[in-house]
Amino acid sequence: MTPQLAELVAVDAGGTSTRAVVVRPPGRCLAYAVAGSGNPIAVGPETAAAAVVESVSGALHQADVPGTRIRLVVLAMAGASSTSVAPEIRRRLAGIGLDATLVFESDLLATYFSGTWRPDGYAVIAGTGAGAIRVEDGRQVAVADALGWLLGDEGSGFWIGRRVVRAVLADLDGRGRSTALTPLLLARLGVPAPSHAGDREPIRAVVRASYAAAPVRLADVAGLAFEVDGDGVADRILDDAAAALARTLTAVRSATVSGPVVLGGGIMGLGPQVAGRLAASCGTDEVLAAADGAVGVSVLAVRHVGTSVDAAVFDQLTSSLAAAR
Repeated sequence: MTPQLAELVAVDAGGTSTRAVVVRPPGRCLAYAVAGSGNPIAVGPETAAAAVVESVSGALHQADVPGTRIRLVVLAMAGASSTSVAPEIRRRLAGIGLDATLVFESDLLATYFSGTWRPDGYAVIAGTGAGAIRVEDGRQVAVADALGWLLGDEGSGFWIGRRVVRAVLADLDGRGRSTALTPLLLARLGVPAPSHAGDREPIRAVVRASYAAAPVRLADVAGLAFEVDGDGVADRILDDAAAALARTLTAVRSATVSGPVVLGGGIMGLGPQVAGRLAASCGTDEVLAAADGAVGVSVLAVRHVGTSVDAAVFDQLTSSLAAAR
């Protein structure tokens, strides 16, 4: 007898972690599981696919739902369009007995729907990467930036982290201003401070550490810019980040769409001052913080099967996900 297909799986695959939710329409989250980075640009398609399947398997186990009951998997993944990750994910999902339809959605749109159920508005995301979107009738209709660390992502964690490392190196070799970021970065990397004038070993050690990892991993040190108070170099980095994100938002704004602006991503969480500066540039009082990105991809999943998401459904998804965590 063919098992009844009832539940959905929603996956938010980010640069830091991957979150999977088992959802029962119209709006109940049954289980939640977390795995490692699911960004194929940052960690490669195989590692990203493994994280997706680990999180899905964990959520199915917690929900006590077999893979044969899942009728749809909706996956929001940054960088998916730039890699061949889809076949690897399908192969690995089949390996755990899950052969449902796999749909890829915009991670930016998932962030938007993590903050609101309303079908029209904007989102600005600054995590490992950065970008902004305009949403109309529940669809992503305009995008600015979100081009990846090499070509864009201005104001992102990578963008800030790279500026931090460059500022420290300029301090160490005398090209730039003295900054409190220097001892913080050296301590983070386990590099001793210079022992005498002209000691270049700390510079060489920072360079070795920076080049040893994937470039996008410079995002890992972005948080140092938020740990110093009153440091002119760090303040300039954060001011420039806020200005870059404001420009990105401006690029997608439309006079005919006046919905909320949802702010999402780890940088927004680390630095309320960045979010505050960005909110001041939005020209709207409706500035919302995105919740867990798994909320937004859960919204997208139930919309895919015909559920109309209103305030009540959104609240049910949010509260049931919080309970499942």
